[in-house]
Amino acid sequence: MARLFGTDGVRGVANEELTPLLAMQIGQAGAYVLTTASMERQTSGEEKRKPTIMVGCDTRISGDMLANALMAGACSVGADCIYLGVLPTPAAAYLTRKHKVDAGVVISASHNPMEFNGIKFFDGNGYKLPDELEDRIESIIRDDMREIEFPTGSGVGRIVYDTEAREEYIGHAIDTVPVNLNGMKIVVDCAEGASHYTSVEALKRLGGNVIAIHNHPDGCNINLGCGSTHMEELQKKVVEEKAAVGLAFDGDADRLLAVDENGRMVDGDQIMAIVGNYIKDHGKLKKDIIVATVMSNLGFFLMGKEKGIAIEQTKVGDRYVLERMKEIGASLGGEQSGHIIFLEESTTGDGLLSALHLLQVMAETGRSLSELAQVMEVLPQALVNAKAANDKKEKYMEYPEIAAAIGELEAKFAGEGRVLIRSSGTEPLVRVMIEGKDQEIIRREAEKLAELIQRVLQ
Repeated sequence: MARLFGTDGVRGVANEELTPLLAMQIGQAGAYVLTTASMERQTSGEEKRKPTIMVGCDTRISGDMLANALMAGACSVGADCIYLGVLPTPAAAYLTRKHKVDAGVVISASHNPMEFNGIKFFDGNGYKLPDELEDRIESIIRDDMREIEFPTGSGVGRIVYDTEAREEYIGHAIDTVPVNLNGMKIVVDCAEGASHYTSVEALKRLGGNVIAIHNHPDGCNINLGCGSTHMEELQKKVVEEKAAVGLAFDGDADRLLAVDENGRMVDGDQIMAIVGNYIKDHGKLKKDIIVATVMSNLGFFLMGKEKGIAIEQTKVGDRYVLERMKEIGASLGGEQSGHIIFLEESTTGDGLLSALHLLQVMAETGRSLSELAQVMEVLPQALVNAKAANDKKEKYMEYPEIAAAIGELEAKFAGEGRVLIRSSGTEPLVRVMIEGKDQEIIRREAEKLAELIQRVLQ
């Protein structure tokens, strides 16, 4: 049986793969595992308290269904729940840490289509769980909860509601990066998701002239032709409005991509390069290191060499970026896709904080985003997704025709580019990425390989 947890929690089609029953079981096992340690830390003479879990969600129609099922499960093992309603993933992590509760949960499938949903946990310090804790939760579920004792009477947990907690997150973001945005016209694409209120409010309170698009979620339109995975409308709108910048969030607002005043996209690598060099010049880039992934553009690594910034590489996934940042004491890291972590300010990728840091560089240097983006050259890169069955996507190299095709491409681009193939941790996909000198050639080769992988692994 496939592992329940992927690179970003449990994810699947809501009510088909991720059912209310499974959500309840995850709530039971997760609450039991994550609160046992804090309960054990209580001294024998101390009055026993119930553990507390904060729960938030994005705007998907299935969010309330799964959140309530999960909270029912948590209450059944004696945990209290605080339901935060719709708010960004980084807000849930921040509030979990701020209020010193035992754990946090977000019901979200991030940038995925609306029919998907997911469940991701944070520990009491606001960090995503390591593999061993996820494995522990999964083993309890597979063992039919045999080790859990279910309380009765007053031992059952209760749910309270605090949908105004998002205001605390907005205040935190503004206090952390108090940039003056007076007179700056900003177009914001909220992806019909969790940032539809928090990002717009924060930017307005800092003085920005904000034009918001895709900020009317109806439960079914999240990420639909908008947000950080569909930038075309934002690019057009920035040019039409003669705005200084466009900001694109994903469904749960833990990632950010930008658009310059000319309508050109500025990705996560470029944002990290811009902000990293700025804070380095101000003596605030710890150890002069940025942590990135193997998917980062080759131009990002060349920028690091030129600017005296060491670029550490990890495998894809913001959790692996975070782990490496903690290991080496780095303060900045992230992914090309827009997950950017400012570890001294947040325990996870935070689209709003990333936006404020980028806007701060623009405001305080007086330079346009297109000018700032020239800090690195983006080398031609083609990324094509191949659909693959979930039980086959990790085993693509076991198929001789795929392995042979990959080998031929690696030989072809040796010394003039690179070929990177990886399975998605959150979707039934294998991602094909090729870098090289000629955009047309690498696009054609990437599509050809993706077609082969899809044909073999469907």
